[in-house]
Amino acid sequence: MSIRFGEGITLPIFISYSHSDATFANKLAAHLVKHNAHVWIDSWELNVGDSILAHVQQAIQESSALLIVLSKASVESEWCKKELNAGLMRELEEKRVLVLPVLLESCDIPMFLREKMYADFRTNFDVGLKKLVDATLRVTNTDQGRVMSGTGHIDWAEDWGYEGELFAMNYTLVESWAQFRFTVLTQISLNCNDVLTHRYEEYKKSSLGWLGRIVVTEGLAELAAAEDIRILLKDQFPKTEKYRLVDPKSRREYRIIVTSRRMGEDNGKDQLINVGNYLRQIRDYVRQVARKPTPEETALLMEILGRS
Repeated sequence: MSIRFGEGITLPIFISYSHSDATFANKLAAHLVKHNAHVWIDSWELNVGDSILAHVQQAIQESSALLIVLSKASVESEWCKKELNAGLMRELEEKRVLVLPVLLESCDIPMFLREKMYADFRTNFDVGLKKLVDATLRVTNTDQGRVMSGTGHIDWAEDWGYEGELFAMNYTLVESWAQFRFTVLTQISLNCNDVLTHRYEEYKKSSLGWLGRIVVTEGLAELAAAEDIRILLKDQFPKTEKYRLVDPKSRREYRIIVTSRRMGEDNGKDQLINVGNYLRQIRDYVRQVARKPTPEETALLMEILGRS
């Protein structure tokens, strides 16, 4: 049975700029697209007759980050000030990095941006672009990341698709510690039942597939918290365990296969892997990075939940 896995998505990056800097802003947008970023810039998105205010408000609300091009013209622009204020309000509400400053030329940086690191394009475009691309990946990608854990960290990524007719997800994690010279590789393969698959298809039809995957991860972490899902590694050989997690109320069923192995220097001790904790950390990371659904998306979400 083959599994067809999809590609990851990133949510749009809104580019705020003065039209005096349009040449630079369009060049920057084109380079970000080359680096697989999804950008929203008015010169590409707005057509004759569109409501500028309505489209810009919606774009800012739906964006994963707001990139503000700082120049002498933009810091004086009332329109740019409003876009920046909207981004800063979201940053405060969602308690995560959202506003990314880009310094095009020396200017009077707005007070609330002065403590932020910025991508400096004043002398070298390529150097500034590299820093900006690195920054956008940290705030936009809900499909992979790094979680700090005690004296070490966990790098993780997810992919998804179908096994037969049923929705499936994979979580791959690599855990490292500063004081140990070995790492642990864990693969969590998840197969959803027909109820979960139908629910995900409903999200996907409404262009909310990204939210559907978050819901699956949330549900899995919730059910795993009630189980003692651990693997004890005694040597370098991979160890595999299978679990069936069921929510009798909603009839959601998760079948997971967990394979874990230790690599690197052998310290002669057993290693206990808490799989439930891995799932919780992924869930918490996604909560921090994912944007909030728009009012329209929330309405669709409630409609889907009402039908399920």
